Amino acid sequence: MQRYSNRGGNSNVHSFELVADSITVRFNDGAYYLYTNAITGVVHVEKMKQLALAGQGLNSYIGRVVKSNFARKWR
Repeated sequence: MQRYSNRGGNSNVHSFELVADSITVRFNDGAYYLYTNAITGVVHVEKMKQLALAGQGLNSYIGRVVKSNFARKWR
């Protein structure tokens, strides 16, 4: 996984992993969430990838837009 830059300084996102049709996000509490094109939607997954690479806005986007629309959660 790639460490999240956290340019805003107050994100709960720890790291992420990008693949063609999904993004996996690890939060600071140790929880992993898988967001897929099939469940979350292509538009949202692509936006999340952009935010992850930019290092800013991912936690906020998940909280405001994506919410609990994930494919899988684990620790």
